[in-house]
Amino acid sequence: MDPQRLRALLEQVEAGRASVDEAMQKLRELPFRELDFAHVDTHRHLRTGFPEVVLGEGKTAQQIAAILIELAKGGATVFATRVSAAEAATVVAAVPGARYLPVPRVVVVGETPPPDRGRGVIAVVSAGTSDVPVAEEAALTAELGGNRVERIFDVGVAGLHRLMAHRETIAAAEIVIVVAGMEGALPSVVGGLFARPVIAVPTSVGYGASLGGIAALLSMLNSCAAGVAVVNIDNGFGAGRMAAMLNRKRES
Repeated sequence: MDPQRLRALLEQVEAGRASVDEAMQKLRELPFRELDFAHVDTHRHLRTGFPEVVLGEGKTAQQIAAILIELAKGGATVFATRVSAAEAATVVAAVPGARYLPVPRVVVVGETPPPDRGRGVIAVVSAGTSDVPVAEEAALTAELGGNRVERIFDVGVAGLHRLMAHRETIAAAEIVIVVAGMEGALPSVVGGLFARPVIAVPTSVGYGASLGGIAALLSMLNSCAAGVAVVNIDNGFGAGRMAAMLNRKRES
């Protein structure tokens, strides 16, 4: 359940506009909802400030749709990652208010919240154009968490003048997510040039010796630049979520 809706419900009870029994009925399935194939965590938004996110890989379109419908009942914007275009067509047709974003391969249900939950801007930087799908997954995740995002794509180490053309934007960001495949060198460069925390995302982009992203992962883990943290291969969602948590305004 969305925290604002829960607060409104409690205020209604306090003011006598709703009975305790009515509130109990609405809260009955708060921790989770049990489906034939899943336990949908409807309590996660209250615990962590962000609803459960559906990993589309390994699920049928019908399963993705059923989970999104249950999660959307809480009132928050919810989404599923790693959804193919074919699956998305079925999901969008079945879920009211759903839309598909083909580049990050994400189905979103609900509106993008206003960018007022973060202290500053999150910059998402990609080394190459082939890294953009993972970078977009990170950027979208941060935006759906209520953050302002600046996208800077295709500025890898093969032409660092492209990166330096955006140095003012990167320097002004609160957090920088850097997405790179091949040898994975860009996060070290950004970490060495800018006084900002860097979340590095290795991608599986590259030729044979890249080993499906392992070469980039090891390069980032062995970065000589301080302030570089690394998420798993192709894990744009994890990077976007971590950046959103680090950027969150302190609650009064």
